[in-house]
Amino acid sequence: MREFWKSAGYHLVERTKNGWLQVTPDLLRAYFTRPEIHPVEESCPAEYALFERLMADPLVTVSDEDLAAIDDQDTADNYRIVIEFRDHLVRHGTVEGAYAAIFRDGTVSIPPVFLDQLVHLILRNILRNVQDPVRLRAAELFFREQMVTLENGTVMIADAEIVDMLSETGGFGGLGALLMESGTPMREVALDVLTEENSAIYWERSDRFDTALDFRFTQPGPDAFARVLEAWIRHFLKTDVRVQPVQKIRDEHWSWHVGLDAEASKILNSLYSGEDLSEADNLRILALFRLDFENRSSVMPDMRGKPVWLGLAMSPDGRLRMKPQNLLVNLPLATKS
Repeated sequence: MREFWKSAGYHLVERTKNGWLQVTPDLLRAYFTRPEIHPVEESCPAEYALFERLMADPLVTVSDEDLAAIDDQDTADNYRIVIEFRDHLVRHGTVEGAYAAIFRDGTVSIPPVFLDQLVHLILRNILRNVQDPVRLRAAELFFREQMVTLENGTVMIADAEIVDMLSETGGFGGLGALLMESGTPMREVALDVLTEENSAIYWERSDRFDTALDFRFTQPGPDAFARVLEAWIRHFLKTDVRVQPVQKIRDEHWSWHVGLDAEASKILNSLYSGEDLSEADNLRILALFRLDFENRSSVMPDMRGKPVWLGLAMSPDGRLRMKPQNLLVNLPLATKS
């Protein structure tokens, strides 16, 4: 088995009997070594002392007095956020349980970077036996913002942070410039486009997030993404589904849809209401999927035998920010008695 996503922290956790990830002291310590928390040369003695206590025992109680003793108020606030997050993880016991509870209960304010890290770790667990680099690259959409460029019939997706970094350092002026590089094959520019033929390059670069993916309907990207959707739903909801890319929604009895991001939610809501989309909104739809439940008893009675339509869309500025939690809270699941 090839190793991938070492940055996810999979080595810091343990799998439970049901396949979820047990919150461990080592996982908690990792959060206390983040740059926002780890002491620097200018840190005060109280900050150093608190850090050492947490590293020795990441479950130690931290009082308001401990935080008030820190000279830098911004650092104290960062500690307060991380301690609240730690307590949330410990309270739920597993990474998956803690993640799901955030959206079920709505009682904890979690920084987006922590949510992305949880999804990264959960997917590393879900996909631990996957050896298809295209599927792993498609899974990055779940936890990393993407930049989308539509050029010459392609739907090219690249990591937004990497695109921004290369743009700032002069690597290129944006993904569009990459694609339009005159006379330069894609494999020779800063971001390689991952295909089935060159997919082996992913293994050494999985933590660099520097490969692009053609997400056209005719390319492997959407199908690989569909397999990740199936695995995500199975892992959390313990039910099997079939997800297939489609070019259009053809359904006279359209009953349910789920946007996989905020933009897709708005567009699908408009289509469901019978509104006409502008040409610009039509172009922003990147992919559509049909989801069918394998077990009819998993679905609320009036949705049995009916598909759920899914969509991905980019923002007007070409960004794609997926919300995987929508698949946990918005599907028409039967109420458990």
